[in-house]
Formats: sequence, C-alpha cells, structure tokens
Amino acid sequence: EEFGVDRVFSDKQSGKNFDRAGYEEMISELNEGDLVVVSSLDRLGRNYDEIGVQWEIITKEIKADVVVLDMPLLDTRTGRDLTGTLIADIVLKLLAYMAESERQKTMDRQREGINAMPMVDGRRVSAKTGRGFGRESIPTPEFEKFLEKAKSGEMSVAKCCKELGISR
Repeated sequence: EEFGVDRVFSDKQSGKNFDRAGYEEMISELNEGDLVVVSSLDRLGRNYDEIGVQWEIITKEIKADVVVLDMPLLDTRTGRDLTGTLIADIVLKLLAYMAESERQKTMDRQREGINAMPMVDGRRVSAKTGRGFGRESIPTPEFEKFLEKAKSGEMSVAKCCKELGISR
C-alpha cells in the first residue's frame, strides 16, 4: 500500500528458477515505469545467474523499477548515476549469491537427513515418525528370470513388464 501497488503476484513454487506462473504473469503485464516491490531478493528468486538476468529484463528491457524492501540499496528509483548503479549491481550479485548458497545448503541438509535414515525393506524410513520415503517396493520374485529373457531377446522388455505387473 505504501508504494501504491495495485496488483499482487505470488507463487507457491520454489524460487529455484523463474519458471513460475505468478512470476511469468507479472512479467507479461509489466510495463515501462511500473514498480515491482519484493520483500526480499530471495522472494524474487534463488538462482544466482537467473536473478541477474531477470533483473536486467525488468530494469533494462522493460524499464520498470524494482524495490527490495529489506535492502534499501536495491531501489532502482534512486541512485541512477554510475556510482549508484555500481553499488546496486554489487549488492545484487552478493545477495543473489547468498540466496542460491542458502538454497544449496538447505538441499544438502535435507539430503544428509534422508541419507541418515535407516533402510527398511529397501526404503528410507524416518526413525521419528516411522514413515517411509518413496513408494513401496513391488515384490517381483520372478524378476531375474524375466530380466534374462529380455536381455537374450527371447521376450520384449514391455512384455516382461506386463507379465511382472510393473511399469517399464
């Protein structure tokens, strides 16, 4: 409200890329002189290279302004001189790096947690909740026999899968 924003775009997807319905809709409706207000740069995106590309599209190609609320140096309405642009570019690169780095750390921690879970019947299972990850294995006692038939050409892979009751 403070910025006179009359339309809010939001996404439920991760900011790992810019292939998001809300973002694409915003870009398609954005015109020269419009203002994009984001609470934090990582709400715009979390991909280092792509944040820079999209920033250029918004500010240089479309000629709209961007305000990042938690980083006053990232307000394209002010500091349009050479020094202001340099400072904004440096801050943008630094914050984009931090956003992607944090996303990578989160993914690494998640993977470590999953890998630390015990295996039960070929699946990782949470010791805390007892829930398994991934779908349950389909018992296929004759798998090896059909695998040999498929390898030898005696039977097609599709036919073997059909006989076993599994997907290709």
